[in-house]
Amino acid sequence: MKAKQLITTSLAVLMLSGVVTTGSAETKIPVYITTPDRVESKIGTLQFKDGYPIGETAAKIRDELDYLHGVEAFMNSIHGVSLYALRKGLMDAGLKDNEVMIWTKLMDSKSLFLTANADTVYYMSFLDLSNGPLIFEAPPQALGVIDDMWFNWVTDFGLPGAERGEGGKYLLVGPGYDGPLPEGGFIIRKSRTIHAWVAGRSFLTDNDPAPTVDVIKNTLKIYPYLPGGAGTSIGSFITGKAQSLGALPKPASPRFVEGTGREMNTIPPNDFGHYEMLNAIVQMEPAEVLSPELAGQFAAIGIVKGEKFSPDVRMRKILDKAVAFGNAASRTLGTGAHPVDHFRYYDKPSAWWNMLFEGGYEFLNPPPMITKEGIKPFPNKGARKLHSRTAMFYFATGVTPAMCMRLTGVGSQYLIANIDSNGEPFNGL
Repeated sequence: MKAKQLITTSLAVLMLSGVVTTGSAETKIPVYITTPDRVESKIGTLQFKDGYPIGETAAKIRDELDYLHGVEAFMNSIHGVSLYALRKGLMDAGLKDNEVMIWTKLMDSKSLFLTANADTVYYMSFLDLSNGPLIFEAPPQALGVIDDMWFNWVTDFGLPGAERGEGGKYLLVGPGYDGPLPEGGFIIRKSRTIHAWVAGRSFLTDNDPAPTVDVIKNTLKIYPYLPGGAGTSIGSFITGKAQSLGALPKPASPRFVEGTGREMNTIPPNDFGHYEMLNAIVQMEPAEVLSPELAGQFAAIGIVKGEKFSPDVRMRKILDKAVAFGNAASRTLGTGAHPVDHFRYYDKPSAWWNMLFEGGYEFLNPPPMITKEGIKPFPNKGARKLHSRTAMFYFATGVTPAMCMRLTGVGSQYLIANIDSNGEPFNGL
């Protein structure tokens, strides 16, 4: 018994001795985990005392961080601000929610749009889903897309859509709706934002827009969904699967607003107005539509859901500088001129490029290859192609898999070339 106590006591003493010895020794601190007292940077000399910023260092760093956040907020919000500007342009030109603007005699130079063309009939609408789901009846032989207000793809309609160009009924459901939905009869799609953008193109008939316009006006409908109405069977009501049984809705033709010859600007600003529009769309749509990381970038410059955006004189000067650089950087990406991220479609000597083939419509992975054996997807690397997204929405509007679809006769493929064989930009002559 005494022997066991002696051994135990000896071990305890040895252990304590080890602790004391270790605690009394000094650990050499690697230089690479320290901050020197003097740091030379592009914003000047930064000073620290025992690792704590002194003098004007903290103020300099605050200003530089605000500048960097301003650049990030500009470049990573172009998609939302662009669609907000498009909505504002159409509304200023006389359109209201759930109405349709149509260019019956094609677009002309009075309408300022990104990447619009003048050889198909355009029609656009903004759906307001705040009062419940809406039914959108698509015209036949269309080429169309529905995106939410942050240019997230909701659905295609027309030739690449579920109805394959035959015309169909789409039921659009907004965020937060938990009411009944039909058991059939509709193509149901959900939008993450309260408003959704509908954009369609239809081809000319024997080089004449008039017959095409007639088809659009006679078949395109927008009207509220009535729970328990169309798409709800009597049997589902009797068996208790349906909560209610309502009247059948009367399909309604929307008000069509003429777009041809009407002056409008749908292009977002490249000055401080960009941040004002960013704040407007943040306030207009649910906070949940943004990832916490993206919302955090906006919050870093004072744009927060439910709060007033009111930068002081210091911050306003910084944001003016940030938007100037952010615009220059975005334009460089949007022209395919970035030395690395120039989105070449073919091998390096080729000038043809398209930013969508870098990361697809989600700006994550390239669109899949279409082989005789079927679809061949590319490996998912899990990283957002930020430069690709910025380039896309600085240059164009709308996003859908159909814009980079490797299927003949379905959707579209766009290639761009804006430099000659010497690398000089085209001059338009």
